[in-house]
Amino acid sequence: MGPSRADLCFLKEVMAVKNYTLKPRVVLPEDYVKEVRPPSKKGTPVVVEFSIFVVDINSINVEDMDFRVDMFVHQKWVESRLDLHDDIFEEGDDHVILPPEFFDNLWQPDPYFLNSKISEIATLTHKFSSVTLYKNSTVRYACMMHAIIACQMEFQLYPMDIQICPIYIESFSYHNQKIRLKWADNGVTINPELKLLQYNLGQPLQLEETDGYMPEKYGNFSRLAVYFRFERQIGHHLIQTFAPSTLVVMLSWFSFWLGLDAIPGRVTLLVTCMLTLVTMFTGMRADIPPVAYVKALDLWMAGCMMFVFSALAEFVVVKVLDVQYQYQVNKVPKVLPMRISAMEKGQCATVANWEGGTVSVRPRKSTQTPTTPGQVSLQGNGGPQPPSAKQPTRRQSILSVAWTDTDTGIEKIMWREIDKMSRVVFPVLFLVFLILYWPILIFKTS
Repeated sequence: MGPSRADLCFLKEVMAVKNYTLKPRVVLPEDYVKEVRPPSKKGTPVVVEFSIFVVDINSINVEDMDFRVDMFVHQKWVESRLDLHDDIFEEGDDHVILPPEFFDNLWQPDPYFLNSKISEIATLTHKFSSVTLYKNSTVRYACMMHAIIACQMEFQLYPMDIQICPIYIESFSYHNQKIRLKWADNGVTINPELKLLQYNLGQPLQLEETDGYMPEKYGNFSRLAVYFRFERQIGHHLIQTFAPSTLVVMLSWFSFWLGLDAIPGRVTLLVTCMLTLVTMFTGMRADIPPVAYVKALDLWMAGCMMFVFSALAEFVVVKVLDVQYQYQVNKVPKVLPMRISAMEKGQCATVANWEGGTVSVRPRKSTQTPTTPGQVSLQGNGGPQPPSAKQPTRRQSILSVAWTDTDTGIEKIMWREIDKMSRVVFPVLFLVFLILYWPILIFKTS
């Protein structure tokens, strides 16, 4: 008994599906050669339109200088050799969507990402791609891709740097007289819900269509370029770096209000501030690769450490001045009180001079100035003496570390005056540093 009509119909449908999948002669003529590009006028290249929808950008790696992008890539060109029948289109549609296996039977442009490290079509159980045929013989190929794109990053303005990262698309084997790549009307669009952790994505994106000479391929090739502008967010660094380091520098100024009787506390405060800055900036430098040039963060780090180091150096200076002052004040010769006592009793023929911490003995000489009863002249009662230079007093001998204010008569000590001046000079200089640093950095960034 032969097969029934129902069995024959089922086998016919199975064969139709099989023929449609494996040998898509429904739309391709018998003499179609997929290795040959579509025919065009003499000297006219085949135009391939590109459009990209960026789904996500992640893993912006400053150490490897690359970033990962997930995107939908659309290519469109005219294949005039297709034999499209109306019965393959659904009613009211001008296009038909075919499975990705059909794409293997068509001529394909061979674009690639020139500066990609890795690029692949996303897969789950099958490749995420499709082919759409239009009644006007236009072929539209769409796929979802993952790509890791290399980017030459510059960190002179870090942490306010702006990275310009391009994606170059180019035909691998067809030069610009065979294929011309062109951006579609929608060009490159970004997912409106896309958010980056440390960067802001500048809008609008810059698109270019150029011809680039490739010496390794001996020819000019049509090239598309899209430039992504990654602007680093400064908020994180303001909270984690600039604000704490500013407070540490201001904390070092408290040492100017501590007297020299609090030496352990003053030294501990300044050394702790210095070690805090070193630890803070060491941790920040681990976030970026070691580069040979100076970054904006390095200048800030050097400025803050210089102010704290200057406060520590100021303490050393005032301590040395205080030691000199105490040494000269306390270094009174023991022989001087005895000589003065002897002269008051008229038993000493010499007088001791104290000049600059040294003792010299000279003979007593008389003075012409009479003395009242009860007064004793240190020069004796000898005859007239020639005029001599006025001997320096103790106050004059320590003029370098202390002096008397001529207006108020109050003794001024050098190290105390330096501390008072530092309370004003250090904040003013740090304010000047801020006024110079931030406007210049913002100007260079813009």
